[in-house]
Amino acid sequence: MSMLRGFLILVLFFLLGEALRLVFQVPVSGGVLGMILMTFTLMLRGRVSDALALSSQALISILVLLIMPGVVGVFFMASRFSDQWLAMAAALLLGTFLSVLSTLLLMKGVMRLSAREQGHD
Repeated sequence: MSMLRGFLILVLFFLLGEALRLVFQVPVSGGVLGMILMTFTLMLRGRVSDALALSSQALISILVLLIMPGVVGVFFMASRFSDQWLAMAAALLLGTFLSVLSTLLLMKGVMRLSAREQGHD
């Protein structure tokens, strides 16, 4: 029952993100908006419920299957992007670099904060 409650929370945030996308005509996916809203909600609460953690861990274990439809879609639409190969390559390289850089900076900040908290204990 706990896992079902966690999935319900995830679906509700997804639907809320989709609703915001449709109402405000934002060119961002509803799933991304929902996850941003969930992140802010969890930051305000200061903790993650057991139900949400349990269902999220179950989804992470099958993440490859969740990504697969998008990859297959790009494969079948590759002919549409054949004249855009330079822009696609640049976007992939820049996106990869920025994601690695942001992960590095975030991890350094978390480690610095953790070290500061351990110093006060």
